[in-house]
Amino acid sequence: MDNRILDMISSPADLKLLTDEELSILASEIREQILATTSKNGGHVAPSLGVVELTLACHSLLDCPHDKLLFDVGHQSYAHKLVTGRLGIFDTLRQYKGMSGFPKAAESAYDVHPSGHASDSVSVALGLAMARDLRGSDEKIVTIIGDAALSGGMAFEALNHAGQLQTPMVVILNDNEMSISRNVGALAKYLGHKRASREYTQARDGIQSALEAQGEWGHGLVDFGRNVKDSIKQMIIPEEMVFEKLGFLCTAPVPGHDITALKHTLRVVLEAEVPVLMHVVTKKGMGYEPAERRPDVFHGVGPFDLATGEVKKSASSAPKYTSVFGRALVREADADPDIVAITAAMKDGTGLAEFAEKHPKRFIDTGIAEEHAVALASGLAIGGKKPVVAIYSTFMQRAVDQMVINNALPDLDVVFCLDRAGLVGDDGPTHHGVFDIAYTRMIPNMKVMAPSDEAELVHMLHTALSLRGPVTLRYPRGEARGVELPETPQVLEVGKSRTTREGNDVAILAFGRMVQEAEGASDILAAEGIGVRVVDMRWIKPFDEEAVRAAAEQCSLVVTAEEGVVEGGIGEGILEALAATPPAKVPPVLTLGIPDRFISQGKVALLHKEIGLDAESMANCIREKLAALRGSQV
Repeated sequence: MDNRILDMISSPADLKLLTDEELSILASEIREQILATTSKNGGHVAPSLGVVELTLACHSLLDCPHDKLLFDVGHQSYAHKLVTGRLGIFDTLRQYKGMSGFPKAAESAYDVHPSGHASDSVSVALGLAMARDLRGSDEKIVTIIGDAALSGGMAFEALNHAGQLQTPMVVILNDNEMSISRNVGALAKYLGHKRASREYTQARDGIQSALEAQGEWGHGLVDFGRNVKDSIKQMIIPEEMVFEKLGFLCTAPVPGHDITALKHTLRVVLEAEVPVLMHVVTKKGMGYEPAERRPDVFHGVGPFDLATGEVKKSASSAPKYTSVFGRALVREADADPDIVAITAAMKDGTGLAEFAEKHPKRFIDTGIAEEHAVALASGLAIGGKKPVVAIYSTFMQRAVDQMVINNALPDLDVVFCLDRAGLVGDDGPTHHGVFDIAYTRMIPNMKVMAPSDEAELVHMLHTALSLRGPVTLRYPRGEARGVELPETPQVLEVGKSRTTREGNDVAILAFGRMVQEAEGASDILAAEGIGVRVVDMRWIKPFDEEAVRAAAEQCSLVVTAEEGVVEGGIGEGILEALAATPPAKVPPVLTLGIPDRFISQGKVALLHKEIGLDAESMANCIREKLAALRGSQV
């Protein structure tokens, strides 16, 4: 690690002084640094290893931050961070109060926008290009987007718009044949055909004249296609290329780990006066055999043994909520042939791998297309099937309209399973699932449940499949509580809670994972002689109004605890209900939840403590409020 080129890189300007050979050495050093850090912290290993040379080629030719380099999704931005002055803090990657795992404008002037969700970078890049044109400035606009992200409709909407405007910008298609789950859809098959087709690398009639008509840069592109070494010497535009039909000039596939080839191609396309799509073929996990062999596992991974690639296991024996859901759904589907599982490019992440293997004809992966997945579910429901849509809470935000119009309005029997609900930890604000309570409880006909443990999740899935109308389940990332799973799931009574701790001084009305923290707070305060009732509310909509009124009438303080935003959350819903039909006695009500700000990355326990959602903080809050109430009564 001594005398590294990497240690001499303080900004992208330093890359311009390096030869291609030195850039290749730097690429190896960057991979070593990424692996050294992610093996301890976890992270998006395979995506970042796959774009090291591409990142270096871009930064060696662009003049950032004057020029703009964007990363779709952003989980492949580690090399970018290392060459933009953040080597000194790279060991804090994805740590609490450390460096974000995604581009973050507040962190660096080189980070253009806070990416984290797929398919939006072409839209942002086009907006930057249009702003440049309106200002009359000259910056180059480049965005890197993966082939999987192109299965998202927003990317094609932006490509269509950019092709119509014909404003200069470069879209680099990072084609690695791999998203989180394997790519699906006609586009993936099309790109695969283009990689394999001999026709793709043969010149077409009329292409040379079309290029030369573009002026000097076009002549350069033709010359480049003739003269660069064999691996990329036939860089031409296939006449039937889908992106050309959208108004882009396109390159043939460029080897994505060849610095010289990348720079030659990029140097030419940056001079184009029209939008260009540069097709780059990379290998996800490049340079680390375990990641090359298992790119899906190393897409996003926890700490791992660098020598073997084995992911370090938790000491806990409790199963993860995701795996409990996956097994429970398989059991339900074994008994009911009408159940169909749908996900959006997250088969493994949502626990549906076993379902897909056991019931392949009833498993649907739409690719990164949440809106399509949810609208598709409505058609299946109309056709007499029982669709179960499993999508991360944060990604379901894109499909709220389809939840409302396509599913809730006609009151269809669809189950939405929102994985990663609540704070997710190291991935930070773009991935926290903190808005779903607010956006689901506002929808007419929608029922919403939140399990407090894995047994409750099994019961709730069974209940959801037995009900009429749309139902949402929200459950967190990570390990469950380790309770015994039921042999036979039960149908829960709609809108009814259960009490897990008795007490008449304070009542905590808790939802989902907050039940465990509420029980901890109750135990702390019980040792001080304060009786704290804990109600596992189970149902967010409809919630148990009888239990709420009983808590208000019998206790001197009521606390609501939810792992979602307070504004628009269920705590506000309970306050509204108490105000609409007030009981004989209305005590003070504290609403605990996610405050009105974006929460950074960090271990969930640390984040809970920061915002007052851990047991100790809850107990302190209650203790202080009770003292204030006693003081006001003196």
